[in-house]
Amino acid sequence: MSFLLLLKPNSYDLPKGNIEPGENEISCALRELFEESGITANDIELDEKFRFAVTYRIRHKRLKGKKKEKTVVIFLAWLKNEVIVKTSEHSGYTWMAWNPPHVIQKKTIDPLLTELENYLSG
Repeated sequence: MSFLLLLKPNSYDLPKGNIEPGENEISCALRELFEESGITANDIELDEKFRFAVTYRIRHKRLKGKKKEKTVVIFLAWLKNEVIVKTSEHSGYTWMAWNPPHVIQKKTIDPLLTELENYLSG
């Protein structure tokens, strides 16, 4: 088993973005997944029981470096079809082997994977 991580120049990331008018969390997640990886809703099976949310503070460019609270919500999905990942906002991607415990990125990814490990083993 493996999971998708998107690559930034010096870190890993997950598909994510802001909710647009008329969207809910899931429709936003599906849109962002497609925009950032090329993976469509038809390629996945969404596990609607798993929802991970984390809130943290970031320096916001549009607020001239002032800190802003950000909440990220992540869902779990399983691939139903083989896909060709097409990144649009990242420098690349990797399929990371599922081999807990993971130490990848302490702010969002590590807590997500810890919660996911508990979910899958329970």
